[in-house]
Amino acid sequence: MSDPPQVGALDWTGRRCELVVGPVAHGGHCVGRVEGRVVFVRHALPGERVVVEITEDRGGSFCRGDAVTVLAASPDRVTPPCSLARPGGCGGCDWQHASPAAARELKAAVVTEQLRRLAGLHWTVTVEELPGGPLHWRTRLRLAVDQRGRAGLRGHRGHQIVRLDAEQGCAIAVPGLLDGVLGQSWPAGVGVEVIQDDRGAQHVATRESLPRSRGFRTSWRIGGQAEQQAAGRAWAVRADGFWQVHPAAASTLAAVVGAWADAPAGGVAWDLYGGVGLFAAVLAEQVGERGSVLLVEASRSAIADARTNLADLPQVRPIACAVERLRADPDDSPDVVVLDPPRKGAGRQVVAAIADRRPDRVVYVACDPAALARDVAIFAEQGYRLTRLRAFDAFPMTHHVECVALLEP
Repeated sequence: MSDPPQVGALDWTGRRCELVVGPVAHGGHCVGRVEGRVVFVRHALPGERVVVEITEDRGGSFCRGDAVTVLAASPDRVTPPCSLARPGGCGGCDWQHASPAAARELKAAVVTEQLRRLAGLHWTVTVEELPGGPLHWRTRLRLAVDQRGRAGLRGHRGHQIVRLDAEQGCAIAVPGLLDGVLGQSWPAGVGVEVIQDDRGAQHVATRESLPRSRGFRTSWRIGGQAEQQAAGRAWAVRADGFWQVHPAAASTLAAVVGAWADAPAGGVAWDLYGGVGLFAAVLAEQVGERGSVLLVEASRSAIADARTNLADLPQVRPIACAVERLRADPDDSPDVVVLDPPRKGAGRQVVAAIADRRPDRVVYVACDPAALARDVAIFAEQGYRLTRLRAFDAFPMTHHVECVALLEP
């Protein structure tokens, strides 16, 4: 093991050093320090003494590394169920080396810290387990194809493709998801998305990058639709479109959104970033035939699916439009707003536009705790406060967590 490099060294990549791991940080790693620099350490747990190999150093005050040797282990450490969950292996699972209960506590600590740091809130967070356990839950998986035509998973923060064994498969994928996929030869460089719907049917899409005037665009080629069940309804959704990857997530989130939205009969509700209309269906049942639900989604294919799946709910008005560009009738102020923005969050423009309509309740579904905390802070500036929050382990073994927040004037 080499001596710890000195601050000011141009590049620590490849160096090894010993350190005691500090607290968890957002992104699937913990924080350590070496000679005045922060090291974001993967494959470690708080309190452990480890040997870290620096894997990425772009200069500045921090770098990234993997725990390659554990000298003093945390009592929460377990043997990863997948042999690829290791330094230099698959980048998909962040917490296979932690017990499931400890992994949920780590995620709760991240949500708590983001709310404290970015929104100034001291909130006790519990991450709730979904049915089914930590393995064999993922119904959608994106694979990359190497130059020899073999499909595999990406390494962490890189272009390395980690090949999957056809017999072992992926530990978090539902049984049968990858049947016939790993042994097949694919065109080099394409992406492969594999989906298993609620009927157990497998759908396979391929993605290629096509040149355009600026950069590249992504084109998915797929046939058929996935059949899903959620919120007491059947859904036919383009298999390459958005749907929750955990079998229990869609219904769980819809139930919480419905309970907190509590849209009045005959009232007006907005479903922003509404996808294929999961939450719009719940809101439509609440407002009834005399009410209205505005469903806004940028994806035209998702809106097409929404129109088909919600054809029996004429009170839902789907609009294919970026939420940021929505120009709603000034007199059409909603009683309740549900929003489920992408990972970057809603942002100041959207939050201000919502708050300007003064809805009684805003139900915010978030897949990124930092984005949630930033938007909660903006809502606070606009006169709305966080009154309830639930967090769900919708992505076991990874650092991702799904939150639902209720904001009220």
